[in-house]
Amino acid sequence: MIPPIAVAKAIAYADSLALMAAGITLIYMCTKTFNFAHASFVTWGFYIAFTLTSLYGGSPYYYLPIAFFFVGLLGVVVYVLVIGPLMRRGASPITLMMTTLGVDLILLSFIQMFADYLTRVFKLYARKVVLEVYDFDVFGLPGITIVSLVVVVLLISALHIFLVKTKFGTAMRATIENPSLASVLGINPNVVYLASWFLGGGLAGLAGAIASLAITGDPTVGSRIVVSMFASSIVGGLYSIYGSVLGGLLIGLTEYLGIMVLALQVGGWIAVYRPVIPLIALATTLLVYPKGLGGINWSRITTRFKSLVGGS
Repeated sequence: MIPPIAVAKAIAYADSLALMAAGITLIYMCTKTFNFAHASFVTWGFYIAFTLTSLYGGSPYYYLPIAFFFVGLLGVVVYVLVIGPLMRRGASPITLMMTTLGVDLILLSFIQMFADYLTRVFKLYARKVVLEVYDFDVFGLPGITIVSLVVVVLLISALHIFLVKTKFGTAMRATIENPSLASVLGINPNVVYLASWFLGGGLAGLAGAIASLAITGDPTVGSRIVVSMFASSIVGGLYSIYGSVLGGLLIGLTEYLGIMVLALQVGGWIAVYRPVIPLIALATTLLVYPKGLGGINWSRITTRFKSLVGGS
């Protein structure tokens, strides 16, 4: 039997994956860039929470907004210095994707140096980050489980209102649908792209900070779960933020709890194959239904189901 504490941690992990996937999808929808630097964005969010908590004390929850804004600004820097110039030169999506791989390696190097800096100057053990001890309990379960759920619901609701109810959100949707027509209407696509990298990076940073309370981290924590991030985004659908959130929840819970169930059945040796679970989900989605969950016509399925039930 899976203990309740494991289920609670699985929910927190799944929530963080949902935010990571939402950031990947938002950036892809706006700039057609499959951002592999998202792994380092997540790691920077992780280390922002760790560094500020270790140096200034208090709860890691205090520093969640800082992680969002810091990594959001990092996303802006990456767009302004790298992605934007390439897009203006007509770079293909493949070129942009490969470029983000290089950016990820550079950012990973900076993270490694930052971890060494924390160790040498502040005597912090930054090669194995554990923030669970700073969390609070709710009926014996970690508080991050509740907080992460609330954050996901509030952020996705706010993002929906932003995209649907505001003028800038409408401009973003117009740019996503047809950049050329949006330019004719007076919308500056570059500002929209800039905003998408800020929001996408911010979501990654926030997700990393949340994950710091649910899992043990190191400078490669983002790289270790990058397959899960992209599997969540693809399973949910690369053109649906809401679908990517659902994909993150499904992948996170299946990966975390699925490997525990298998370990109980066949032994603990199976745990090293945990990354295979999101990889199988990713490959299956691409082979069977590349549009993902977000591409499914749910209203049609519901109507069909009602007609079948009514006919019986």
